[in-house]
Amino acid sequence: MDFDFSDDQEQLRDAVRKWVDKGYDFERRRGIVKTGGFDRNAYNELAELGLAGLYTSEADGGMGMGPVEGMVVMEELGRGIVLEPLAQTLITSGVIGAYGGADVKAAWLPKIASGEALVVLAQQERGARYRLDVCKTVATQAGSGWTISGDKHVVPAGDQADAFVVPAMVNGQIALFVVERSASGVTTQGHGTQDGGRAADVTLQNALASLVTLDGLTALEHAVDIGIAAVCAEAVGVMDKTVTVTADYLNTRKQFGVAISSFQALRHRMADMKMQLELARSMSYYASLKLNAPADERRRALSRAKVQLGQSMRYVGQQAVQLHGGIGVTDEYIVSHYFKKLTQLEMTFGDTLHHLGEVSGRMQETAGVFA
Repeated sequence: MDFDFSDDQEQLRDAVRKWVDKGYDFERRRGIVKTGGFDRNAYNELAELGLAGLYTSEADGGMGMGPVEGMVVMEELGRGIVLEPLAQTLITSGVIGAYGGADVKAAWLPKIASGEALVVLAQQERGARYRLDVCKTVATQAGSGWTISGDKHVVPAGDQADAFVVPAMVNGQIALFVVERSASGVTTQGHGTQDGGRAADVTLQNALASLVTLDGLTALEHAVDIGIAAVCAEAVGVMDKTVTVTADYLNTRKQFGVAISSFQALRHRMADMKMQLELARSMSYYASLKLNAPADERRRALSRAKVQLGQSMRYVGQQAVQLHGGIGVTDEYIVSHYFKKLTQLEMTFGDTLHHLGEVSGRMQETAGVFA
């Protein structure tokens, strides 16, 4: 199989990397963290590069690209531990484009692609524990429209977004809706996240909503799988930079008059970190390439990828901190921020144990079919 990237994909990578290196340095990121963890100007700069329209068709004002291009972009944003939630834009534009009717597509996809509207997925509820089929939020039909009541938690940039894609129950099954943050009955309470970003709890009280699809669970599973693939790619970028920073430190730090990178025990640990990075990279490729597979195959693949990425993230992050010593956990030093990002990504869209259970459960189901 050919794993080489096309010229267009390499040009896309180069454009995003240049923006990260020149436009989103560590000092700018620290300033964004201090002011709340989200900068609309930075998000608009991503949109100006066309990245907000990556998964939106050209007919709707986007770039009409696919999972591999998404992976390339998210890797580079991971290298810069960018706080602005572009992954959420990929999720919501992807699910609206794939499952929405003509009206909701026309209303939202051009705005998402241009960066005019930031739309994020608001699916988490207390007690659900990563299960997508657990939903207490309820939608009620009101004339030709809908209203929604319920609570969603840890919504990325929830108090800054323009709208939410929200799962809610309709006649005993999950449906998917778009709710504007400015709609009557919507309240948000923002808070910081471990990695310095921003999230919010969102309360909906008879809030007006637009229907995306009544086949909400199918669409929600697809949306989360897009998110998992984005998280995997972002984590590869974070780990790649973490390994580089750690290697540079070992080559600079001296003990007994020599660089500590010459110590055999530390060289072995660096080799193990690089091995975990490459295992993660290969599974990130696997996840992105399976995004367009049939649903059962796609779900198995994404859970497998998340298990490996979770193990790799934990190992690389912990080893980086240990090899740096005390400086590795200080706020002034960049590796601590990469470690925080890795620990948060490991829990995003289901932690390692959750997906290990998913993989095991699907294997048992398959075994039962052939028994």
